[in-house]
Order: sequence, then C-alpha cells, then structure tokens
Amino acid sequence: MTSVDSFQSNLEERDGKIIGPWRQPRQMLAEQTYEGHASIHDDATAQKLGFSGGTIEGPTHFSQFVPLGVAAFGPEFLSKGCLSAHYRAPVFEGERVRAILQKSDSGDHAEIRMERDDETEILVGSASMHGTSTPTALEARLETLRPLEQPVILRDVKVGDKSSRITVRMDMDQHMGDLYPFSLATKLKVITEPSPLYQNENAIIPFEMISVLLNHVAREGAYRTRGPAVGLFADQEIKVYDGPLLVGHDYEIEREIIAFSGSRRTESMWVKTRVFEPGSNDVIAHMLLNTATLKASYEAYEQEFAELYGNQGE
Repeated sequence: MTSVDSFQSNLEERDGKIIGPWRQPRQMLAEQTYEGHASIHDDATAQKLGFSGGTIEGPTHFSQFVPLGVAAFGPEFLSKGCLSAHYRAPVFEGERVRAILQKSDSGDHAEIRMERDDETEILVGSASMHGTSTPTALEARLETLRPLEQPVILRDVKVGDKSSRITVRMDMDQHMGDLYPFSLATKLKVITEPSPLYQNENAIIPFEMISVLLNHVAREGAYRTRGPAVGLFADQEIKVYDGPLLVGHDYEIEREIIAFSGSRRTESMWVKTRVFEPGSNDVIAHMLLNTATLKASYEAYEQEFAELYGNQGE
C-alpha cells in the first residue's frame, strides 16, 4: 500500500494499475431545482423515470481519481491535469465504489475506470496531462457519436451558439444556488478524498467542485431548449491548463455548443465551458459536458415530434 502526500488515500499498485480505496460518496443534490421542478437527484423524480432513487452527481466521482492522478503524474496534475469520463451507470448513496488508473507507456496519459463492489462499471475514461498528443477519452468519443436526428427538445439551438462572458467565483462559505444548494465548506465535510490543499490559505478548488463553479450559473444566458425536462450528465471532462483554480478568486467563463448526439431515449447537447482570468483571452481551464435530456421527461415530446416530423420514424 502507498499513500500520496496531501491526501488521506491509501493506494494499491497491482498489475500495472493504481487502485484507490473503496468509498461511499454522499448525495448532495436532493434539494436541487431547475426550471421550477426537481432534478434526477430527487428520489421521486428519479423513480418516475425508472431509477431506484436520486442519483449521485457524476463529477462527485472525480475526487476519487485525483490522488491516483497525482500518484501517476506528480503534483503537477493539480495544475495541468485532465479527467475525461463517460458515465455508464448511476451510483446511489450508501453504495461502495473505487477508482482505478492504468498508466500508458507514453507516461502522460492513462485509462481510468470506476467500479461498484458488485463489479458494475460506473465510468470509463482517461486521465492525462496538458500538452499530451494523445486524445482524451471524450475527444475520441466525439468522433464516434450517433448524430441527433429529428430534434424536438433541442430544435432551437445549434452548434456554435456561444454565451457572453460571465464572472464566477467560489468562496468557502458561498451557497452555490438552487442548482447546487450547498457550499464548498459543506462539501469538504463529506468529500471522499480530504486534503489540506482544499482548506489552507491559498485553497484550491477540488476537481469535482470546478463543475459546480462553472455550472451554478447555467441559467444565465441559458440556451433555448424546450422544457421543462430532466437531464443527466452523460459525459464530462475537466481540464486544467494553467491552474489550479483557487477559492475566493474571480474568473470569467463562456459556454459554446460544440456538438449534438442522440439515442432512443435522449437528446444530448455537448457544451464546452472555457475559463479565463478576468480581462484575458488565454484559456486556463475548460469543462466539456454532455447533458443528455430524457425524452420521456418532456411532457409534450410525442405531440411535438408528430407535429414536426409526422409519421417518420426516429
């Protein structure tokens, strides 16, 4: 067993893999609301859509990979690292999951996966350092997407739509709004991988909370999608170019739609959020997020599909 400085994580190295400890992540979004209704993280809403209960938000799992990234690439992973993941199965509070990383021969790229203790695969993806020539998991995935045909929920938006600059900030005790009804201080009481780096004088924002920083203002300049409807994170990448991002520091962000994809059950919108120092055009971090909206959650879906496309099959 080995440990990584600044993290209370005992890591196992076996068969070329770095394996993290079993953890039980906490559900923090039971009170989340958007568009005037509860989200997939609410038990009743999730159960109506066929889930057993409110799901734990995907980026919560990113924390378990950070000590593995530091073990594989060194402490620079916190300032120039990337986690890129395709979510394959939900996790519910009380379940045990662990993170696994297998480094490639190139030395600056690794495959990652998370599994539940019943061996269910929760996510797959990559960890890497900024500057590697190897595509991230989602860069490769974008090349193989099934295109979105006959959109209903997403018919009013297009690739290239871009928001204006928005100023964001995360203070330690700042309530992050209806989308994230908690503070960083509250999260740090239950985060799966505690670290003094998250609480010292120049505290850094954990990878999973970068998602919160960039998404808590999602309603500002929101894209014109049909609703109300329920979405879930299907793919997510957080990449730091020149970090780490710091608590109590102002940043500017802009969002851009870069792709659409579809499935029998969902319409998906891929948005890249770029992070800048105020007044600068140099990107210091980005998040790529695929939000898959469940067709069944949009009450008018079948009626509007028929009006738009008649009897054509999806």
